[in-house]
Amino acid sequence: MDLFDYMRKTSMKDEAPLAKRLRPTSLEEIVGQKHILGEDKLLYRVIKADKLSSIILYGPPGTGKTTLAMVIANTTSAIFKQLNATTAGKKDIEEVVKEAKDNLGMYGKKTILFIDEIHRFNKAQQDYLLPFVEDGTVVMIGATTENPYFEVNSALISRSTIFQLKPLSSEDIEQLIKRAVYDVEKGMGSYNVEITDEAIHFLADISEGDARHALNAVELGILSTDRDETTGKIIYDLKVAEECIQRRAIRYEKDGDNHYDTISAFIKSMRGSDPDAAVYYLAKMLYAGESITFIARRIMICACEDVGNADPQAIVVATSCAQAVERIGMPEAQIILAHAAIYVACAPKSNSIVNAIFAANDAVKHVNDCQVPVHLRDAHYSGAKNLGNVGYKYAHDYPNHYVNQQYLPDPLIGEKFYEPGDNGYEKDIKDWFNIIKKDNEK
Repeated sequence: MDLFDYMRKTSMKDEAPLAKRLRPTSLEEIVGQKHILGEDKLLYRVIKADKLSSIILYGPPGTGKTTLAMVIANTTSAIFKQLNATTAGKKDIEEVVKEAKDNLGMYGKKTILFIDEIHRFNKAQQDYLLPFVEDGTVVMIGATTENPYFEVNSALISRSTIFQLKPLSSEDIEQLIKRAVYDVEKGMGSYNVEITDEAIHFLADISEGDARHALNAVELGILSTDRDETTGKIIYDLKVAEECIQRRAIRYEKDGDNHYDTISAFIKSMRGSDPDAAVYYLAKMLYAGESITFIARRIMICACEDVGNADPQAIVVATSCAQAVERIGMPEAQIILAHAAIYVACAPKSNSIVNAIFAANDAVKHVNDCQVPVHLRDAHYSGAKNLGNVGYKYAHDYPNHYVNQQYLPDPLIGEKFYEPGDNGYEKDIKDWFNIIKKDNEK
């Protein structure tokens, strides 16, 4: 390395983005991913023991795939090489392999090859790498945001252990934000910054598990905000955070009152047949990052509780939409949820089903000696007739497929649990019962 290379690397280190400067150099500094990096987990143990075999790190952006590879580079005694599959070609792989063979033969040193975006390698490039992974010439670490079972050569997968990295939790990202703001050596601690809890919570929530996204916003806000004239500090508040993310914060804590108030307003708007209000509260929840499956469940409940048999298709639409959002995900899921919410809001309403089941529950709890009438009991076994299980009238043998006979237990004769209303299809149900009962009385 000549003087110019040294100066260039030193300058790049000092001028590197905050997310890169803050990158951990040891396993103990890594935040999150305890499901694979806990002290009792396999990956943690093999890294500590420097016994790593080929692995593939799979997860969304900003979850620490490259960070973990760099920690391994700092931990291992092996020679560490890095390629990015978006720019590297077969010639680059050949050079690494040749060097790895020389180092293994002359010095007995293994080579770890980190391939970022490994799914970008074409089949020929992956096939070329395969024998050198198989014979141990190189220990491969592949990193990918795509499902490796679809994007990586199956032969490479069979010779690797796949570790899935998950989006960081809000608590993990809050920890990283505080480290970024107050760490003097790697972070922005020398800038004398005061960040508010509101700003931290907003950035952690809005970044959706992507640490890089949050740290970029922290750096941008600190570098672009003037110091307070009184204290001399840079005040990083919610307004600064909103500007850096280019997204307005709304009052919606997922575990707080606003969460429950908003979902309550959403349900009451559907129940009250106001599709405009329903779709507004839906948009508010989605904007705040509410779970699409949680919203879908509430729509399904409303379809039964508040629509019921007034429009039996409401639960069909709501359930179909719930299944669709799980398969499709955001952002398209917002259209599907809007479809279901607007359908339920516009449907005729009835709570007769709710009244029926609650009344039946009450009867079960408080009315004694409610035995099944003998003519309704099972008569398919030998000896049933000897027990008196006879007298059942088969409804399909009668006009309109209806016959008037006792179905409720003796103490509940005459009870009405389900009373169809006059809205939508329930009016048809009520009219149908009136017709068959009159015909049966003739």
